[in-house]
Amino acid sequence: MSDATAGLQPALVWKYFAEIARIPRGSKHEEKISRYVVETAKRLGLEARADKLGNVVVKKPASPGKERVRRVALQGHLDMVCEKNKEKAHDFSRDPIELVRKGNFLTANGTTLGADNGIAVATNLAIMEDRSLVHGPLEFVFTIDEETGLTGAAGLQPGFVESRTLLNLDSEEEGALYVGCSGGRDTIGTWKLATDASPAGAVAATLKVTGLKGGHSGLEIDKGRGNAVKIANRAVLALAELGVRLAAIEGGDKHNAIPRECEAVVWVPARQWDAALFAVGEFQKTAKAELASAEPALAVTLEKKAAKKGKVLKRALQQKLCQAVAALPHGVLKMSADIPGLVETSTNVAAIHTTGRGIAIATSQRSSVASELDEACFMVRAVFEMGGAAATTSDGYPGWKPNLDSPILKTAKATYQALHGKEPEVKAIHAGLECGIIGERYPGMDMVSFGPTLEGVHSPDERIHLDTVPKFWDFLLGILKAVN
Repeated sequence: MSDATAGLQPALVWKYFAEIARIPRGSKHEEKISRYVVETAKRLGLEARADKLGNVVVKKPASPGKERVRRVALQGHLDMVCEKNKEKAHDFSRDPIELVRKGNFLTANGTTLGADNGIAVATNLAIMEDRSLVHGPLEFVFTIDEETGLTGAAGLQPGFVESRTLLNLDSEEEGALYVGCSGGRDTIGTWKLATDASPAGAVAATLKVTGLKGGHSGLEIDKGRGNAVKIANRAVLALAELGVRLAAIEGGDKHNAIPRECEAVVWVPARQWDAALFAVGEFQKTAKAELASAEPALAVTLEKKAAKKGKVLKRALQQKLCQAVAALPHGVLKMSADIPGLVETSTNVAAIHTTGRGIAIATSQRSSVASELDEACFMVRAVFEMGGAAATTSDGYPGWKPNLDSPILKTAKATYQALHGKEPEVKAIHAGLECGIIGERYPGMDMVSFGPTLEGVHSPDERIHLDTVPKFWDFLLGILKAVN
């Protein structure tokens, strides 16, 4: 067990959490963690099988006297979002996550923690091992690639999961039961690269936007946080008035994360260097004033770069690109009229990358209303196409329609009431949960989603509230004991 998790309860959960923190498990690279789960199940004498994708199902027999209770599946995903601070030296393909304990929080040293959804994986492994628990027949469902396409859930085959009651352990607010989620699609715009030689009498420089919080593009989209790509683009537009030319721009990484950093290589006319520094300084004041409460650490800087010559985007391409980024919507598009505080539709400008062949911008759209999701994707595609880019939209994933008459929801509510003397909140979430796809793959599946409290997921600020994990554990065990 890691020193950071020593003494924490439930001990078995944290034992396994520390173990899986040492196993590389970035999205689409879950081979090692999938094998670990199967080997652990076999060590515990349990039946386990993996499908061709790497999804794993483990079966545990009922405790004595509970053999006739309906089978329940406990489900979470094996992969994690691999994000790190720019200055952090970390290779997610081989380096362990460095766990750090700070008071009531567990976090990581400069990287994502992987509690999304490592806490579900560790919890399932702990229940698999603990023979003292009271429950009916159980299935533990471990899916792959939830974070970058939900392809694991989408690839589940008939018969692979036998249960028709499922507890998804991928929500992030203790005391809340989630019964619905948004669907989502990704829209990408791409421009072919067209360049000129860097202008004579110009100096190379690096424009940087740093210090933003980022976060989950669904759960934090309504927090008013800054978007590094949009901010950097505004700075480039301000510099363009001084004749500054754009050579390359890189910002963001994951489609489901609000970009925290962006960096552009520009060429500044030497005679305009002081004016460019002043313009960036003034723009930083403006941006910091706009985001004073949400982003106090925002920084926009311009520094000379060691280069005597290079290439820049043709003026027409630079103009089209910058205008398109400026026009792209980012943030909440519509709030739900039925569920107070729920974002119904949103869009995220997620990342921009320059290669030797072109420039690509990745965006993601979410909505709990299918027609609104279509409209949001159409709007983003229209901006790209009017800006001269080729645009594509993915098939995406479906939403999960709430069923307030759900039998497992009623059991969960009664269990929480008995434990805490109050009812849990029943909510829908503005994020993709695998429940939507699982419901399509296994029609009639009765589902509810819950978990301990996490913050800052999909960013190096990710942390788990330690005091909520025992509550989550007791609640889950209470549900399993109450199922009949």
